Amino acid sequence: MEAKGYIHLYTGNGKGKTTAAIGLAIRAIGAGKRVFIGQFVKGMPYSELNALKHFPELEIKQYGLDCFIENNPTQRDIEAACDGLKDVEKQIEAGYYDVIILDEVCIALYYKLFKSDNLISIIQKKAVSTEVVLTGRYAPAELIEVADLVTEMKEIKHYYNQGVPAREGIEF
Repeated sequence: MEAKGYIHLYTGNGKGKTTAAIGLAIRAIGAGKRVFIGQFVKGMPYSELNALKHFPELEIKQYGLDCFIENNPTQRDIEAACDGLKDVEKQIEAGYYDVIILDEVCIALYYKLFKSDNLISIIQKKAVSTEVVLTGRYAPAELIEVADLVTEMKEIKHYYNQGVPAREGIEF
């Protein structure tokens, strides 16, 4: 009997969603599983990319351009995200990976880079045993409904509010 894989959702305004997903990826690799990470919205050289390239069982792709969070997304941002979603669909349908992480996919939905029903129809194509992890703030209700596990990271206090900028190796 094939083990069931679940859909995880890490959301909320607190720090640690991507970090939790990467921790799960490393744990899965330690158990002999193959992992795919698709990072939506992100296109910059985040430090996790340097660390994760040392794991041959893991493939990571970025489906973002420059950071537009302080501006509005451009047509190119929308196209990059939609192309990324098509690639994720291929990865899911191929059935090669045991764990598929869609990092910041909720942010892509929040900025209307693609529709949540498109994402949901794609993740529902997963093999029974495939684990899918979705991250990002502002998870829509329909994604919460589809997920088997939902964790909300809640900000209680953050040094960013005292003017501390994002730090390499800690926030990026």
